[in-house]
Amino acid sequence: MKEIILCKYGEIVLKGANRGQFESALVKDMKYRLQSFGSFSVRNVQSTMTIEPLDDFCDLDGAFEAACRVFGISGVVRAAVAEKNMESILETVKSYIPQFLVGKKTFKVEAKRSDKLFPLSSPEISKLAGAAVLSACPRMRVNVHDPEITVRVEVRDRAAYVHAGQFKGAGGLPVGTNGKGLLLLSGGIDSPVAGWMMAKRGVRLEALYFESMPYTSEQARQKVLDLAALVARWSGSMQLHIISLTDIQEKLVKACDEEYFTLLLRRYMMELANRVAEKFSCEALITGESLGQVASQTMQALAVTNMMARYPVFRPLIGMDKDEIVQISRRIDTFETSILPFEDCCTVFTPRHPKTRPVPARVEEQEAKLPFAELCDAAMETLQTFYIKAKF
Repeated sequence: MKEIILCKYGEIVLKGANRGQFESALVKDMKYRLQSFGSFSVRNVQSTMTIEPLDDFCDLDGAFEAACRVFGISGVVRAAVAEKNMESILETVKSYIPQFLVGKKTFKVEAKRSDKLFPLSSPEISKLAGAAVLSACPRMRVNVHDPEITVRVEVRDRAAYVHAGQFKGAGGLPVGTNGKGLLLLSGGIDSPVAGWMMAKRGVRLEALYFESMPYTSEQARQKVLDLAALVARWSGSMQLHIISLTDIQEKLVKACDEEYFTLLLRRYMMELANRVAEKFSCEALITGESLGQVASQTMQALAVTNMMARYPVFRPLIGMDKDEIVQISRRIDTFETSILPFEDCCTVFTPRHPKTRPVPARVEEQEAKLPFAELCDAAMETLQTFYIKAKF
């Protein structure tokens, strides 16, 4: 019995005249991801993508898992292919569907007849398919209002497809349809989630990590490389840029009041992010900040940081609490890596009593104690770029 994968479109179906651009981007992304799993035909028909293996060597399990992480898809199912006649459809229902009904007690059948030349109506197809399910699994009962599982029969242009139990897709919009953003990626829980959330809105990601060797370690760097690779499973391959802040931090400690250290460091980070965004043609900055979570994320502190930004700053976590962020990090498989006990640059030289309600003029007075532009120029000289190839 031949199996294929059906991917149901989500938000794309609401698009108007530019819908074709979104569909093309989605098909292109899917084809790229499927290369690791064999040769597949990918077609876009009536708000559904069909993924068909072209030989017996294709890894359909791997392709299915990869399809579930493609932004722009709302639902993913494995389906059996039947000829476009009721005899073939009913035989397929009887032989294919029982495996999905194990442990279930109730079901219903939904039919969709996209090919209007098919001689039976959708209700007639549903009735016959339901009888076939009961014939194969007599212990099952029909419940049209609240079934444990829904069996579906779709009669489309080339064939009929039979499936049950749709998996939830990644949702959102195809990556790349809403520009490119620079993610300020730390080794913590929040920033990978922020990157994932913006990729879900169609933003292609590049990432920037600040390190402070020898105060931070090679393990801390590797941790961030690993986090970038985990995010890339959803967002697609990306470049990760690394800049050393060691010189800036050492000079800040010597020249500036301790309570301003974190604020000043974050202003340096924002300026360096501006420069990296310009160099690599990014159109926005993305951070994992959540209002009030730490001293540098109060409203006043964020305002002081924002003063340095020359690009829009997206903070998708700004209104979320830690539990909500952790839930997403677990779902996207970044949590266990994020909690590995390797320090990042923000934990180096942390002030005992950081300013939480800074006055911009006082911050600028502290900043003026050092040659800001020159230090940023020197930090940019440490820039290293790594290509993170997504392993789907």
